[in-house]
Amino acid sequence: MPNKQRSSREPVPVSTTDHEKAELSGGGRKPWKKKTPVEVMLDQIRKQEERVVQMEKELALERRELEKLQQARAVLEAT
Repeated sequence: MPNKQRSSREPVPVSTTDHEKAELSGGGRKPWKKKTPVEVMLDQIRKQEERVVQMEKELALERRELEKLQQARAVLEAT
């Protein structure tokens, strides 16, 4: 079987990007807006705060579970 190589005269198929498709359809994604370094830092701080809040909730649940297990151990050791 011969290798089919594209000659330099054949047109290369052009694919449209998601952004171009959105522009063509008249809706969809908003155009990309570059963030300033300050906006980037504030966004990172906000995300980190959200992660900390979530971890604190998980930690509170784990502490309650530990207390229950310690109470169960105390009951078992008392008998």
